Parts: sequence; structure tokens; C-alpha cells
Amino acid sequence: MANKPLQIGLTGGIGAGKSLIGKIFQLLGIPVYDADSRSKWIASNHPDVVVQVIKLMGKEAYKEGELNRTYLAGLIFNDESLSKSLTDILHPKVKEDFDVWVSAHANNPYVLKEAALLYESGSWERLDKIVVVTAPVEIRVKRVLARDTFRTETDIKKIMNNQMPEGEKVTRADFIITNDDRSSVIQQVLAIHEQLLLQALR
Repeated sequence: MANKPLQIGLTGGIGAGKSLIGKIFQLLGIPVYDADSRSKWIASNHPDVVVQVIKLMGKEAYKEGELNRTYLAGLIFNDESLSKSLTDILHPKVKEDFDVWVSAHANNPYVLKEAALLYESGSWERLDKIVVVTAPVEIRVKRVLARDTFRTETDIKKIMNNQMPEGEKVTRADFIITNDDRSSVIQQVLAIHEQLLLQALR
């Protein structure tokens, strides 16, 4: 893997606040690849992916040319194998998209790949370092309830149970950011930023 730019993963369970952390890194001038948003875009716009998703999920998978996320969520929620099949369709295309994006940002000391399922998808293996954002479960639930008014607490807990346990993510992390509404996330980001800049210069 090329030393420049360093490729850094940014992940955390639902409600941990990884998107907020990504925005702080962006304010420091670091490009952030939002894998979840790009995955949704690819699912609606890549011809090969559209064909495969329809074959897997049926024509109802799309509504007015866009991915019918409500329909898909209903199918996937209780079917782990279906969720894996969808990931298997999308993951290679997201990988290609990310590689092109990294090349376009090659003049930066490091770039961030923000993804909810960084470990679950296996994409962490191609990255240089991983930043994990953590927060207590009760705070995470409260944040998601405020953000996603269509979700119930039961829904959120089920999503959490389907994700890798936060404790396991933390043990695998190179850097940990505690986003518990008490610790200064800005100070934590700045400290990591300085370390990554030093590493990129080696």
C-alpha cells in the first residue's frame, strides 16, 4: 500500500457520532469518504448493481429510480443472509469507488473512510489505522430516537445487536474517541490528527 495518503478508517456503532467526528476532521482539511452515502448512491446508479439488486430483492427494491430503503429495510431486518447477499453485491463496487477517490486525493497526508460496518464488511483490512467512536448505549439510543423519528427503541437495540459489539471494536482500534457529551471530542480529534500527520511524514 502506498504511504501517501495514509488510509484511515472511521467507524462506530449506530448513534456513536462518527459523522460528527468526520465533520471535525473535514474542518481540519482532511478529505472524508462517506462509504454509507456512496453505497446508497452506487445502489441507485450503477447499472450492474441495479440489475443484481432487482434479481435479489425484486422490482419493489426501487421506487422512482431510487433505492426503496423502507422496502429493503423490511426484508433485511430479519434476514441476515439477505443482508449479506446485498453487501456482497455492493462491497466490491464501493471498494472500486473508494480506490478512485483515494487517487484523486493523493496529495493529502491522510484520508478518512467513514463507514458503519467497517469491521463487519472486512474493508478495515486494507486500511492503515482505525479510529473507533464510542458512547454509552443509553446516549446512543437517545441520539438515534431524536434523529430517526421513524425508529423505535426496540428497532435501535436490534440494529445494535446486529453490529459488532462496541467492546470488540474498541479492542481492535488504533485510536478511540469517546463521544459521551462530556469529553471534548475536538481535543481528541486534534490529538489523533497530530499523530497521523507525524506518521504520514515518516
